[in-house]
Amino acid sequence: MVTKEEKETIFNGLKTMHPNAGCELNFSSTYELLVAVILSAQCTDKRVNEVTKKLFKKYNTPEQIAPLTVEDLKPYIFSCGFYNNKGNNIIAMSKALVEKYHGEVPDDFDKLVALPGVGRKTASVVLCVGFDKPAMPVDTHVNRVSRRIGLSDGKDVNEVEEDLKKLFDPKDWNALHHTLIFHGRYICHSRKPDCEACTLQETCRFYKEQK
Repeated sequence: MVTKEEKETIFNGLKTMHPNAGCELNFSSTYELLVAVILSAQCTDKRVNEVTKKLFKKYNTPEQIAPLTVEDLKPYIFSCGFYNNKGNNIIAMSKALVEKYHGEVPDDFDKLVALPGVGRKTASVVLCVGFDKPAMPVDTHVNRVSRRIGLSDGKDVNEVEEDLKKLFDPKDWNALHHTLIFHGRYICHSRKPDCEACTLQETCRFYKEQK
């Protein structure tokens, strides 16, 4: 694990390299965000935005989607992959929102993860992006980059989440989440990280091991 000084160097470096880091999903409500995040599983944000641009013109409230069938949603969400599972989850989630929360997305983690199809990462994204509440969503990029540069030794996403929460103040969680995603997406690629474009070489565990 990194030292306190290294932690600050890494965080400042991430913010400097990715000053505009933020959510790249398009949405106009917390409900639209929740749907988009469910669709984003194993799918790029770019593709999700193409899908939701058409979907949300037709259906963009839980009241509109709750009565639908997967076949109704299929023409809109098919290209995101796993449309059957995602469609069922979105419909069931929408029904739960209508029945339990008057169609409003709750801003509480436990209530969010109790919704069909909503796991820890999805709930955390909604809290972080939709409600600007401290959260630490760990997707594939956050997981990979955190372990590579030495912010976590976690064996799975839950352990990585806990390590990051312990290491950083809650006020920094959201910014850390976004900058780690951007770093994994644009510099610290899965197969071939662009270490020459990264300013974290002196503190990065992966880089030092390669050298």
